[in-house]
Amino acid sequence: MKYIDNKLIIEKINVQYIAKKYGTPTYCYSHARLKKNINNFQKNFRSFSPLICFAVKSNTNVNLIREIKKFGLGADVVSKGELMMALKAGVSPKKIVFSGVGKTSEEINFAVEKKILLINAESESEIREIDRVAKIKKRKVKIGIRLNPNTDAKTLSQISTGKKDNKFGVNEKTFFKLVNFCKSSKNIDLKCLSVHIGSQILDYKPYEKMLKVIDRIIHKINHKFEFIDLGGGMGISYKYEDKKLNYSKYSEIIKKFLKKHKSKIIFEPGRSIIGDTGILISKIIYIKKNDSKNFIILDAAMNDLMRPALYGAHHKILPSIKSKKKSNKTYEFVGPICESTDKFNTLKNFQELEEKDLIVICDVGAYGMSLSSNYNVRLKPSEILIKGSKIKIIRKKQKYKDLM
Repeated sequence: MKYIDNKLIIEKINVQYIAKKYGTPTYCYSHARLKKNINNFQKNFRSFSPLICFAVKSNTNVNLIREIKKFGLGADVVSKGELMMALKAGVSPKKIVFSGVGKTSEEINFAVEKKILLINAESESEIREIDRVAKIKKRKVKIGIRLNPNTDAKTLSQISTGKKDNKFGVNEKTFFKLVNFCKSSKNIDLKCLSVHIGSQILDYKPYEKMLKVIDRIIHKINHKFEFIDLGGGMGISYKYEDKKLNYSKYSEIIKKFLKKHKSKIIFEPGRSIIGDTGILISKIIYIKKNDSKNFIILDAAMNDLMRPALYGAHHKILPSIKSKKKSNKTYEFVGPICESTDKFNTLKNFQELEEKDLIVICDVGAYGMSLSSNYNVRLKPSEILIKGSKIKIIRKKQKYKDLM
């Protein structure tokens, strides 16, 4: 995005034109940014040719998954629905990893039938269920075991997944036990050691600690893992002051690890691929003034973008038309839903705004539309993909008749 003649442009399309043609709120994605993110990720880790599996939970739009697949990426899924979506987008089953702590028997059956690359199991009960299903289907099923490395990712507590008090993975003692169980099974082929320590990580050091734990575990156990799945969690700059994750340092740490352990690396990035490709365009319905601040009431709400209400996440907000006139009031950008948490940001020294002005909420490509709902019987917004001067509708706005 950039301003040309004080008007906000995404690729070659004016934000005001988008709002006029498609209404508000509208999710809008940049194909150029998507391509840049994927190329940057592949470039930084090219030396060891990892399998990159896009985390479908971050954005479930089949058209976007299809675009991502064109760059050679696979998919990381956490439900039968996500697996179906990845397959519909044309992702090869041999590039699909099924994660998650609570896979049902139906989901395991479906994954086995589709012959996906790996089911990453997270408990003894799940592995026994996979063993049972595999025996019935007379298949030898490839699995990974997710280790909880008890590593603090230094991120929001709500999106930390690698500490011992999180529900994810198994501890070291259980991991050894499950490896031995898999070795004794005729129906399970243990291929992978899997980890994932959290999301929105901006420092390579937690990954370094994680790899040291994995190194120690592998040295203790007599098993050759074909794959080491390092998960994802790579963060993006939601705030202007956020530092970017140093991919090159992370890559160097992994290369040192691979000198001792000849395995193929799997990554499961979501946010780092799709997060900053998306914006949410919204219109100001009303400006409600009080003594201390002005409430900027938008037509977008927490049902459209849940992250700020869910865990206080920060998103930059930009005007569609830039002005030098600054307001001396604090602006609180809120939605129309009857919840005090239905707010997006509180900003000082923002430019003066008027009712019916357009604003843009930035970096909503990940966990934006995928977390949206119909709370208050509100319609989910449309999604469009911009490629240069071309616009493609990739999901139509809901209609009331669809809900009723």
